[in-house]
Amino acid sequence: VNPNGVRSCYDEAKRFGEAMCMSYVRTKGTSVRIARIFNTYGPRMGVNDGRVVSNFIVQALKNEPMTIYGTGEQTRSFCYVSDLVKGLWALATKEVKIGEVVNLGNPKEMSILEIANKIKSVTQSTSSLIKQSIGLDDPLKRKPDISKAKELLDWEPSVSVEEGLHSTIEYFKTII
Repeated sequence: VNPNGVRSCYDEAKRFGEAMCMSYVRTKGTSVRIARIFNTYGPRMGVNDGRVVSNFIVQALKNEPMTIYGTGEQTRSFCYVSDLVKGLWALATKEVKIGEVVNLGNPKEMSILEIANKIKSVTQSTSSLIKQSIGLDDPLKRKPDISKAKELLDWEPSVSVEEGLHSTIEYFKTII
């Protein structure tokens, strides 16, 4: 975590939240488990929430240029909302030690360019892809290690990106 970077308030807020939870575990014995949630998408995302999947879907459905920040080679992992909910439920209900930290996300990473092209294909969009510069603090790779989720929760995502995008795009068609 870079405490002085452009994204530092986001990173530090997450770190602070975890630190506060662990403080309550130590001082009050509060039953806490921590989920580290990676990029989640699905129906009911906000049209203007600023996330890459919703931005691309809206732009593609409107046949507007799809904005890729950076080269598009940076990778992310995308977890469908129903998979995340199952992971959160398992973390809340299974016998897991207090204070356990578990990554919940899809370990299959793809480039931003790949997700843009998948969305463009599924929507049958005529959108062009345009690239804009990105801040220096943006990570080139984000891929969760979900080995602990597999071991402790018997959890891993099951919805493919293609299946999840189809459902998400169908939802967006009803609100745009």
